[in-house]
Amino acid sequence: MSAPDWAPTASLSRLRLRASLLASLRGFFAARGVLEVETPALVNAPVTDVNLDSAQATVGDSALFLHTSPEYAMKRLLAAGSGDIYQTCHVVRGGERGRLHNPEFTMLEWYRTGFSMAQLIGETADLLNQLMQAAGQPARPLLTRRYREAFLEHVGLDPFEAGIDTLVELAVQAGLARGTAGELSRDALLDLLVGTRLGPALGQGHWFALTHYPASQAALARLDPADPRLALRFEIYADGIELANGFEELASSQEQASRFAADNAERARRGLPVRAADARLLAALERGLPACSGVALGFDRTVMVAAGAHRIDEVIAFPQERA
Repeated sequence: MSAPDWAPTASLSRLRLRASLLASLRGFFAARGVLEVETPALVNAPVTDVNLDSAQATVGDSALFLHTSPEYAMKRLLAAGSGDIYQTCHVVRGGERGRLHNPEFTMLEWYRTGFSMAQLIGETADLLNQLMQAAGQPARPLLTRRYREAFLEHVGLDPFEAGIDTLVELAVQAGLARGTAGELSRDALLDLLVGTRLGPALGQGHWFALTHYPASQAALARLDPADPRLALRFEIYADGIELANGFEELASSQEQASRFAADNAERARRGLPVRAADARLLAALERGLPACSGVALGFDRTVMVAAGAHRIDEVIAFPQERA
């Protein structure tokens, strides 16, 4: 029998597990001297990222947006001299609902000054192992592979060399209509293959760090000085689920402004709303962002892994339909 509409979708034991894991992660960062911070959920500037839909909220006479991540505000704190910081908060992303998605979800984000991408990957695995052990689960080893290597192994093609027709054909095989697939950009097709072919194969019995994405998918990451075709970006998977997305952070205001402009050009091409770039973030970058790496971790999905749950609704009290 299904639970009545007023009741939580997660069991009370799993809600207690959430609370236990939140306490454990706070202890993890306290032991490392990382400062817990809070930033606004209502922001003036939405993101330009073509893959994210910023939900709008009207407050009095002001048109504001619910943040999709605390990243921009946390970087302003870093530029102001905060040092190492972390935050656990609710974020909202429109158009996302499914087995692993709820429009409102809990994100853990942290930044470590002086850390390389490799160091932050290691710390992320350490945190995940602490959380698993707090849930009575065994620790897992960490496996790291570059984006190209993982594609070759699990999809059977080189993502940097494969022709667009090959990517379209694989997208069709994944269930996308041919006409729709033919309209997608190269990066959109690669993202689709990560979601349907590559990602589900990763992290079986270990933490899997996927690194060195194409430069065209850098977002807010630095390019690799050893090979500027690559971005110092990583994602971490477990049980075929993407848990985290992190960067060795881009510090150039000029380069970030250029990327925002490129995002908006792609938004216009797709018929999406064009978004004003966050002037305060650009000003903070101009002021000076310390060398750092940062990562956003989906806390609800982490609870799913710890609890052996199959749907995000099993580990949150009230998903969108019951909010």
